[in-house]
Amino acid sequence: MSMRKALAVALVASAVATIASVQLYRAGIIGSGPALRDADVGSGTAQVGGPFTLTDPQGRTVSDSDFRGRLMLVYFGFTHCPDVCPTDLSAIGEAVRELGPAADGIAPIFITLDPQRDTPAVMGDYVQLIDPRVIGLTGSPDATDAAAKAYRVFYRRVERPDAPDDYSVDHSAYTYLMDRGGKFLTVFRHGTEPDAIVAGIKPHL
Repeated sequence: MSMRKALAVALVASAVATIASVQLYRAGIIGSGPALRDADVGSGTAQVGGPFTLTDPQGRTVSDSDFRGRLMLVYFGFTHCPDVCPTDLSAIGEAVRELGPAADGIAPIFITLDPQRDTPAVMGDYVQLIDPRVIGLTGSPDATDAAAKAYRVFYRRVERPDAPDDYSVDHSAYTYLMDRGGKFLTVFRHGTEPDAIVAGIKPHL
C-alpha cells in the first residue's frame, strides 16, 4: 500500500471513530466509568460525584467541600466547544436567572476538560458571558481526570492532522444536580430547556 493510500485510510478511520464518539456523547450515554444508565438515574442509585480539587478564575484552590450547604449544578466541557457546551451552559445561565433570589442556594459550576487551553483567566472571561454566578474551574490534567472520573464523564482529545495545535475534545454532555452534601440527585441531558432545569431544581430548594 502506498504512503498516500495508507494516510487516506487512516484519516477515514479516524473520522468515522470521531463521528461515532460525537453521536454517543450527544446522546449522553457514555462515560469514563460504568455507563450512566437511565434506570440508575430514575431510581436514584447512580454512583455519581465525589471529591475534586481545582482552581477558580482568581487562582484559588477550590474543592467540592467549599460548596456544602448549596445545591451544585455541575457541567463538564471546554471553552473551544463549538455548539454542545454553549447550548447547555446558556440553558444553565438562563435557569439561574429564572430562579431569581432562590439561585443564591445553588452553585452553578463549569469544569473544563481542556486544562491546557482553559487557564483560570480564560475560564473567568468565558463564564462572565454565561452568568457572573457561574463558577469556572480548571486544574492540572490529573485533577481534571479525577473530577471527570468521579462524575463518570467520558472525554478524549481529538487531534487534527492538518493542525496539531487546533484540537477538539469529545465528551459526554450531562448537567449534574447534586444535593447540599454533594450527593447525586439527577441529571439533565444535552439540550434540556431552562424551564425544565428550573422545574428539576425547585423541589430541592
